Amino acid sequence: MIEIERKFLVEDGAWRSQVTRSVEIVQGYFQRAGNASVRVRVIGDSANLNIKGRVVGCARKEFEYPIPVAEAQEMLRLFCAGRVVAKTRHFVPAAEPGLQWEIDEYHGPFQGHFTAELEIPSEDFVFQRPEWLGEEKTADRRFGNGWLAAAQCWPE
Repeated sequence: MIEIERKFLVEDGAWRSQVTRSVEIVQGYFQRAGNASVRVRVIGDSANLNIKGRVVGCARKEFEYPIPVAEAQEMLRLFCAGRVVAKTRHFVPAAEPGLQWEIDEYHGPFQGHFTAELEIPSEDFVFQRPEWLGEEKTADRRFGNGWLAAAQCWPE
């Protein structure tokens, strides 16, 4: 599967009144190997193993497999120590039918920081920018969760 998404900083909390649901996420990253990242993620009462390829523009190959939560928690503990990100993901409908913003509210060392992502059908897809949307960070890998997990600090 190809994932095409754009990532932005969030300017203010105006989006909060539009949230349709929220989930707690804990995700950890295995040691990076070659041009792929491998992560394990617990989302509420489910879990998955995810492999993502190198980003080209705003697209990349992605494979995701459901796994038992207990195994995911053990993988986080055994293989991802020091490379974990905890966040609350809030879902906000986009102006375009069928699309939604995923706004991540980070916890731990990233407390107080937010990013917004929109998965789009094509790289040249034009979408309406909400007033709360800030600077685009799609091309800045320092705002990817894998980088954040390894650095354990918010980019300046």
